[in-house]
Amino acid sequence: MRRFIGRKRWGAEEQLIFRAFEARDVEPVFAIQSSCPEIAQWSLWDYERVARGEMPGWAAEEATGVVGFIVARRVVDDIEILNFAVRPGLRRNGIGAALLGEVISWGKSLQAERVYLEVRAANLAALRFYEKHNFQITGRRPHYYAAPTDDALLLTRDLV
Repeated sequence: MRRFIGRKRWGAEEQLIFRAFEARDVEPVFAIQSSCPEIAQWSLWDYERVARGEMPGWAAEEATGVVGFIVARRVVDDIEILNFAVRPGLRRNGIGAALLGEVISWGKSLQAERVYLEVRAANLAALRFYEKHNFQITGRRPHYYAAPTDDALLLTRDLV
């Protein structure tokens, strides 16, 4: 059974649906990931784990298919965003903000204290996006990423 997380009017005729990650999302999400070298490059098996419910995940879907996704997990009193992307041609349309909002709402429902993630220091677009959504840089992990080598910035947002 399909569980709808939310709906948003998208353009004149499109509806964007936010829902729990399903098995049918594995291939399209893997394709989105492959077009986004700046995000964590997971295997199909990793996304199959999300589809099995081992990690919470959400998909944004329109008539043409999945256009974005986010995967997170609860870590004691925190929420960690593990992977997150919107199809490159559809960015800056509110899809990422809506997916992030789903995770923040989920975290608040669990009474989590904060949400955090790592992002490449060179990923200026992501840094601007997270700053706009009240995340702050709270740490740096030197040489965390490979191919190409880059530092990870730890970004945190309080939920309480």
